[in-house]
Amino acid sequence: MPEERFITAELNAREDEFDRSLRPQQFSSFPGQGKVKEQLQIMVAAATSRGEALNHILLSGPPGLGKTTLANIIANACGKTLKATSGPVIEKPGDLAGLLSSLDEGDILFIDEIHRLPRQVEEYLYSAMEDFVIDIMVDSGVAARSVRVNLPKFCLIGATTRQGKLSAPLRERFTMKCRMDYYSAEELRQILTRSSGILNIPAESDGLLAIAKRARGTPRIANNLLRWVRDYAQVKGGSQITDEIATAALKMLSIDDDGLDEMDNRILETIIVKFKERPVGLKSLAVAVGEEEETIEDVYEPYLIQEGYLIRTPAGRMVTDRALRRFGREPHPQPDDPQLTLGL
Repeated sequence: MPEERFITAELNAREDEFDRSLRPQQFSSFPGQGKVKEQLQIMVAAATSRGEALNHILLSGPPGLGKTTLANIIANACGKTLKATSGPVIEKPGDLAGLLSSLDEGDILFIDEIHRLPRQVEEYLYSAMEDFVIDIMVDSGVAARSVRVNLPKFCLIGATTRQGKLSAPLRERFTMKCRMDYYSAEELRQILTRSSGILNIPAESDGLLAIAKRARGTPRIANNLLRWVRDYAQVKGGSQITDEIATAALKMLSIDDDGLDEMDNRILETIIVKFKERPVGLKSLAVAVGEEEETIEDVYEPYLIQEGYLIRTPAGRMVTDRALRRFGREPHPQPDDPQLTLGL
């Protein structure tokens, strides 16, 4: 068992090092998210010129779009230290107090999945973010007393895939709220061009574009697919990534020309066939396809909705005409009931 744990830890360390090598370190090498980048660059330039700590920043959006990468870029641009953690790791106020007290003036604390912070920890953040102080209870019972600890002025960057899960008091304490959107195929091709250069992967532009079109608008998925196509090309096609090689490699993963994989198709087909195209609740859909509700809601649904295959209604999930045509079905006339066409 100790040897197995050592091997697993070593593999995880190599994986983390690989991911870090592909992450841009400057705004100029970070493609896409133009509006968000411009806002952050102005904010960083202004704070740096005044010699002040950055205001608190909330980065939200689906997973894999580069929230952690942007946090590191912001820290590099400011020339400050970034200390990273995640919401589930901070279990009690004492953990947060230890993190905050270790910061120096102007440092950046990055909390990933900040919506998963325990409520009692979140309440400690209010005074830390607003007044840069925390009150710590010492002793208990009749001897209990509160001790106020002054903190250096710092910047909190929170990242979340579910901004709606944040409480209003915490959300409103972030000065800058940045919503990150999916990338275009051309932006993903730029990312893959950079990644293939770092990894010394010979690739044609058309081959990288074929991967980009099937990457669901997400850089993390694009880079993962690049690694698979590299392996496929090395074994099957002489190491060069071409359009034909990329298409064949992704077809082996059951990823079609529209970027839909096996689970995407299963979700659509289940609603069409098993539920006879009627609205389906999330719980029933999860049971029918054998997947967790949160996974369907956070991983599969956003892309299916964005691409126009699925809609959410008060009555449940429904497929669109595009999904029906995909499975050889004729679209039906739109219902007159506005409740079925109103998206949540």
